[in-house]
Amino acid sequence: MARILVTGAAGFIGFTLSRRLIARGDTVVGLDIVNDYYDVVLKENRLKMLGESDLFTHVRIDLADREAMAELFRNESFDIVVNLAAQAGVRYSLTNPHAYIDSNVQGFVNILEGCRHSKVGHLVYASSSSVYGSNASMPFSVHDNIDHPVSLYAATKKANELMAHTYSHLYGLPTTGLRFFTVYGPWGRPDMALFLFTDAILSGRPINVFNYGKMSRDFTYVDDIVEGIIRVADNTATPNKDWSGATPDPATSSAPYRVYNIGNNQPVELMYMIETLEDCLGMKAEKNMMPIQPGDVPATWADVDALIEDVDFKPATSIETGIARFVEWYRDYYKR
Repeated sequence: MARILVTGAAGFIGFTLSRRLIARGDTVVGLDIVNDYYDVVLKENRLKMLGESDLFTHVRIDLADREAMAELFRNESFDIVVNLAAQAGVRYSLTNPHAYIDSNVQGFVNILEGCRHSKVGHLVYASSSSVYGSNASMPFSVHDNIDHPVSLYAATKKANELMAHTYSHLYGLPTTGLRFFTVYGPWGRPDMALFLFTDAILSGRPINVFNYGKMSRDFTYVDDIVEGIIRVADNTATPNKDWSGATPDPATSSAPYRVYNIGNNQPVELMYMIETLEDCLGMKAEKNMMPIQPGDVPATWADVDALIEDVDFKPATSIETGIARFVEWYRDYYKR
């Protein structure tokens, strides 16, 4: 079995991924500084569950700490690195831009340097559907141009893809970027809409519905995201022998570099998501209809043809099933 570094292991996706890797017998080193961007107790409880296995070790290191990261890679040997640590959130980037440069850019180059010098077999890293920015062509394809991000968060994720390609080209480091589409499910992030809506409805508070409800998202259940990560991680990126600089494909390269969308390939209207949540809670929401927020896009929709072709996987959990599972977890965890 593999020895895998998962950064952001106390986070939503990192926690769920680490559980799956441990279950199949991999040894997981989980890196997480456990910052206070959202509820630290939730993060610590995730780590507590992971720590019940002898196959898991937590290292509390800041991704942006160059010396500490270099020491980690000197002292450890990893077959695969999955980088999920990042400063998340579109709106937070409007008021705290330096946090995104520190974690998502400086931290990512520390990961790349560690992988390069310790000869890691495959680096898989989280990108985001937000990189599509002002693109209006639907569904979003990995072969599309992504030169017009509308938030600093999105810009840092595009930067990650460019930086990874450089290391794949210069040093032969196999890298794969994964553009996640609106991930939700049990143990999810409290700053995401589903979590916020659930808390507000159960507390009798109104929910803020942006763009007057005229939004759609390719909601993707966390277990589907994790299945995609694992399949891609086990399928080491290789050069595209047909790649041409005359007609360059952004998703592949003559270097060992790949980019994939992981989304449900089935956008859901925001109002339908709210109705489904109301059905699962058995309560109606009071709604504040509001304009779109800066940095937001009205719709997302993932083209997952490349994922299907290369690793034979397509997310398939319905929004009805996924929200029901989230509500069940939420009520149990918070005793509400």
